[in-house]
Amino acid sequence: MRLALAQINPIVGDLEGNRALILERLAEAKDHAADLVVFPELAVTGYPPEDLLLRPGFIRAAEESVEKIAREARGATVLVGAPHFDRDLYNACYVCSAGEIKAVYRKRFLPNYGVFDEDRYFAPGRDLVLLEHGKTLVGPTICEDMWQPGPPATDLALAGAELLVNISASPFYVGRPDEREEMFVTRARDNSCFVAFCNTVGGQDELIFDGHSCVLDDEGTVLARAPGFEEDLLVVDIEPQEVIGRRLSDVRRRALAREREQLPPVDIIHVGSPGPSSNESKAVGEVVPFVHEIEQMRRALELGLRDYVGKNGFEEVIVGVSGGIDSAVTAALAAEALGPEHVHCVSMPSRYSSEATRGDARRVAESLGCPFTEIPIGTIVDAFDEALREVFAGTESDLTEENIQARARGVLLMALSNKFGWMLVATGNKSELSVGYATLYGDMAGGFALLKDVYKTDVFRLAIFLNERQGRELIPQSIIDRAPSAELRDDQLDEDSLPPYPKLDEVLEQYVEHDRTLEELSRDGFDHDVVERAVAMVDRAEYKRRQAPPGVKLRPKAFGRDRRTPITNRWRG
Repeated sequence: MRLALAQINPIVGDLEGNRALILERLAEAKDHAADLVVFPELAVTGYPPEDLLLRPGFIRAAEESVEKIAREARGATVLVGAPHFDRDLYNACYVCSAGEIKAVYRKRFLPNYGVFDEDRYFAPGRDLVLLEHGKTLVGPTICEDMWQPGPPATDLALAGAELLVNISASPFYVGRPDEREEMFVTRARDNSCFVAFCNTVGGQDELIFDGHSCVLDDEGTVLARAPGFEEDLLVVDIEPQEVIGRRLSDVRRRALAREREQLPPVDIIHVGSPGPSSNESKAVGEVVPFVHEIEQMRRALELGLRDYVGKNGFEEVIVGVSGGIDSAVTAALAAEALGPEHVHCVSMPSRYSSEATRGDARRVAESLGCPFTEIPIGTIVDAFDEALREVFAGTESDLTEENIQARARGVLLMALSNKFGWMLVATGNKSELSVGYATLYGDMAGGFALLKDVYKTDVFRLAIFLNERQGRELIPQSIIDRAPSAELRDDQLDEDSLPPYPKLDEVLEQYVEHDRTLEELSRDGFDHDVVERAVAMVDRAEYKRRQAPPGVKLRPKAFGRDRRTPITNRWRG
């Protein structure tokens, strides 16, 4: 059997564009003489369509799109994901062959954790489907169905499936590709089945889908793996009936079958036969290696920005560059993702900005090849001070005056964004957002917060890596070496207000991502003062995070869709 896994980048709601993309890949797969062509979960609508699924007109249009795709399914069997309405709504895998829809498999396990809300939209399926292609039995599943160690995969295998196909929209976080594939290795071995996993790719708001579609044999050996973070058509020949010999001597399956006593009914649908044999060589898919963690991070950030900008109809972005590490890394990633000519760097020095940072802001833009503008904010801030002088009479200068500077910069950046149609990319990182070390309507302003899920220590790692990757100082070493500072008052350093970032980030990871309590962290040996300060700041800053722009999810638990904490909340711990 020749498989073609179409790792595509659909756009949520773009039914016509997604159908055109699917048909283009189907034609390409037919050119490769593929027997079975597989597309990702909800490829017809894009994933996740969220409350679009509550609109009957959207469901009808999606099903009409599937029917048009089915009419092109001649000479190959097509598995494609789309919603399916049958007295209730299901997340479905449509099986198309001979110009028609032959069967519909409904997703059984609906994830309702982390970024997933599938129980809100779908009913769980109950039926099993086996596809008979020549002498091979193929069991379709959808994403979470194979994250579970038992049925439906075990039931399909016991019913005779030699190949389990999993159509998926599995979001990325750092380390996820390895974890996911390890799980498929286990499923292949436990079920004595070949496994084909077809994942979507691309950015959708905060979510990144990394692709890495793969095919494994029944012993868990990876036969082919698509690249990550880009579209691909993975074509590979397999011999699924090789599993029969091993199954005859595998007593585990017989023991499991005895324990189950009676298997649930399985519909067997004939979908075609292999094409006539030819002299062409066997399709052996490449096993593209996984990249290391920091490269995963870079590629995810660039893909997320590129798709967010492009899919929302923008062509150019604007970044406020301060001469600091966060804005330098943001500009560098944006320049690589979009092309430097599409990234407008704007420096807005105040009377507290040093000559060193002013010079570094310009050097970053020059190094990247980005357009650069400098707009001093001194007179603007003075105008605010004058307007507030009478109201503020008798009070001391404090954080208020610092925030006025940040907000003046936000106003200027948004003015340029409005005037020229450039999307404003915010530059704050996860450490700052966690503890509220950011100004609402100031440096938090923007359409997208690229580093929203990147800790400060990882920002430094990215800067060093970007320079090493280019073989030159893309980001000036002086920026990397300089102690972080907001430069909103004389001689200001971040560590005047925050614990040192290496210590802070360790605590934040445990508290924010692993839900460890203040007591547990102190007991585990973390500095009690750091823990107490960090936890208090995180809890106080929830209202700010609710108003932050979306940003790329890189961690198992990110702010936004993942971590949902009440703003009005008196629990401390």
